[in-house]
Amino acid sequence: MIFTETKLAGAYIIDLKKIEDDRGFFARAFCANEFREHGLNPAVAQCNMSLSKEKHTLRGFHYQVEGAEEAKTVRCIRGSILDVIIDLRKESPTYCQHVAVELSADNHRTLYVPEHFAHSFITLEDDCEVFYQVSEFYAPGKERGIRWNDPTFDVDWPTRQPIVSEKDANHPDFQP
Repeated sequence: MIFTETKLAGAYIIDLKKIEDDRGFFARAFCANEFREHGLNPAVAQCNMSLSKEKHTLRGFHYQVEGAEEAKTVRCIRGSILDVIIDLRKESPTYCQHVAVELSADNHRTLYVPEHFAHSFITLEDDCEVFYQVSEFYAPGKERGIRWNDPTFDVDWPTRQPIVSEKDANHPDFQP
């Protein structure tokens, strides 16, 4: 695997190191030892999937607090998404900054999202499937959200009218 740190310390784009031949390729998509070598949390408590039927479906921003913080590896296994993460670590020099990465079935990229980050994505085409490995079990009482268009973050989404759940559309303004 090829680990490339983003401008947000601890958040990585992970590309496959392919062994190719005329049949296609083979690559490791996850290795706990390599994660540890890069200082990443390799724990997997849950694996989750989402299917979004329509282009410009937006999910998030979501994060967990109070001991339920999650590290995530996120991969788009059908279609393509723009995955966006926000650094919520108050002690971080990149506090409240975000990174956007295109993940697709074609580029086989994974985004590693550390604990204390908010996560969201928007689909760039119809029928997108996203697969997540999550380091902690979902804790409903510890889930928090940030509205997708919160002016604090000024994310440049590919549309101003995404398809958003009522829950995600009604998150309050972020209080830094």
